[in-house]
Amino acid sequence: MANSGDISSIAVGVHPEHPSLAPAVASADVDGAARLFRLAKLAEELASSQIADEARQLAGRISEGRFYVACIGQFKRGKSTLINALIGDPVLPVGFTPVTAVPTVIRFGNRRRARVQVEDGSWQEVNVSDLDQYVSEEFNPENTKRVRGVEVFLSSSLLAGGMCFVDTPGLGSIFTGNTAATQAFIPHIDAALVVIGADPPLAGEELALVETVARQVQNLILVLNKADRTTQEEKAAAVSFAERQLRRRLQRSAGPILEVSAAQQIEHRGPERDWQKLVDALAGLVAESGRQLLDSACERGIRRFGEQLLAVVGEERDALERPIEESERRIAAMKATIAEAERSMRELGYLFMAEQQRISDLFVDRHKAFLAGALPQAQEEFENAISPLRHGPGPRYRRRMMKEAQEIARRYVLPWLKPEQEEAERQYRRVSQRFVEMGNNFLKRLADAGIPELARIPHALDPDTGFRVRSGFTFLDFIEVAQPASPLRWMADILLVFVGARKVIADEARAFLAKLLEFNSTRVQSDILNRVQESRGHLEVEIRKLLHEVSRAAEHALGNAKKIREEGASAVETARERFSRLEREIVTLTDVDAKVPRP
Repeated sequence: MANSGDISSIAVGVHPEHPSLAPAVASADVDGAARLFRLAKLAEELASSQIADEARQLAGRISEGRFYVACIGQFKRGKSTLINALIGDPVLPVGFTPVTAVPTVIRFGNRRRARVQVEDGSWQEVNVSDLDQYVSEEFNPENTKRVRGVEVFLSSSLLAGGMCFVDTPGLGSIFTGNTAATQAFIPHIDAALVVIGADPPLAGEELALVETVARQVQNLILVLNKADRTTQEEKAAAVSFAERQLRRRLQRSAGPILEVSAAQQIEHRGPERDWQKLVDALAGLVAESGRQLLDSACERGIRRFGEQLLAVVGEERDALERPIEESERRIAAMKATIAEAERSMRELGYLFMAEQQRISDLFVDRHKAFLAGALPQAQEEFENAISPLRHGPGPRYRRRMMKEAQEIARRYVLPWLKPEQEEAERQYRRVSQRFVEMGNNFLKRLADAGIPELARIPHALDPDTGFRVRSGFTFLDFIEVAQPASPLRWMADILLVFVGARKVIADEARAFLAKLLEFNSTRVQSDILNRVQESRGHLEVEIRKLLHEVSRAAEHALGNAKKIREEGASAVETARERFSRLEREIVTLTDVDAKVPRP
């Protein structure tokens, strides 16, 4: 099987270049990213590599926006042509026979260029005109070149807000195959641009793909492309058919279907149709993509890194001014306190466990209440649905029964999941904030007990630093149960018909319905608890890293002070002036009050 690529390595990566390549977004965003990059440089100058790395990562996140719109649909829908028209540059190869499943990300850049990620994860610059050599079946059959991903950088106004298009022509076969690449891809999609046609409007594989994406993505934009090649009657019939099928499968309205012709748009001919509505819808997604959350995270990060760097500068200055012996005694006391803190982490762990148990109990009760009401109704609906089914061959009878169980389970579980996940998100945010409060209180006690340096960084822990763990929930159909591939099972179903034991199949379908309801309704509880557990792990790691960094900074400051003093009074004065300059710049960048408590 061809290597399908790994978009996760692209989607979660940090921008490798200078912030000049960041999107030309609102000035506040550019300013925030630039300030973070500058703080990273200052951290390097102060030998604080951890702060530098974290500031650079956040800067990359802010500048990129991490907002991915996947263009999905069947081959020959004109998806690549549509993206070319939207970005105003025909960079994506079109007109080829089926292309490989190599994800291509189109993102903002100040200059037109492309790069390819190869099997070992490294990137290679390539000519934009040579993209077909890596993504087309003609030049890269079954992805024999082992390409993991392709990125194209363009100075497009539509991409300037941080939005990235993802073109994966072979996505349909990947999703229906339920491969690992699918699971890696879906969590990074923020929205989907679904391209349909008039003949046929939606193929079965295509509909399954849209349904799979819709389980994770609320934002769907539906486009009927090649509107210039069909009559008004054909378009109306296609739109009506697609709307009915999507509403039935998604259990919700997917929104209006916009009629466009990407080819005409590129050639600047013909009527515009719904083109402006499409552009406006995409622009609206940028506003809804979490930019405000990113801005808030940016400001909190700037303040937190500023506090940490001011603490480092303060430690460097204090070590220079206090007696060497006093600094050595303080470092020894600090290490003893940190060793004791490791034992005290158990107390913090007990508090975390109590929060986890509270949430677990809450969702167990909600889950029981749902099943108590939904299961009897679903079973009654199932009996009414199967009574008129004609008896046919055993395997066919099984498929029909199991499919009915799946559809009924979906009709009950999916509407319940939305409010349940909203409640889970509220509980998750609350417990994340609570974890951070407990962590900061723990650090405050350490500051009072023997590590006064921690008093300089009151916002040491932040809920946006690794504590926002994305939901991994998906509805499971148990297709292997509904349509077992075993030849023995198929033969047994054939024989059951001859002995008149269709009741066995019906009973198995009833049990299957109960399993679908029980398992999928339980998964939302498991999802929230997994997220809480992962958040707790992140927080404990952050606390340990912070304590290590405080100790390291103190030892570095002492070593620095010894060297500077050996060079004489002029070196000491130069160092003082340098620390004052760094302090002023950090204050200017972060608006953090430099007059923090000093030990």
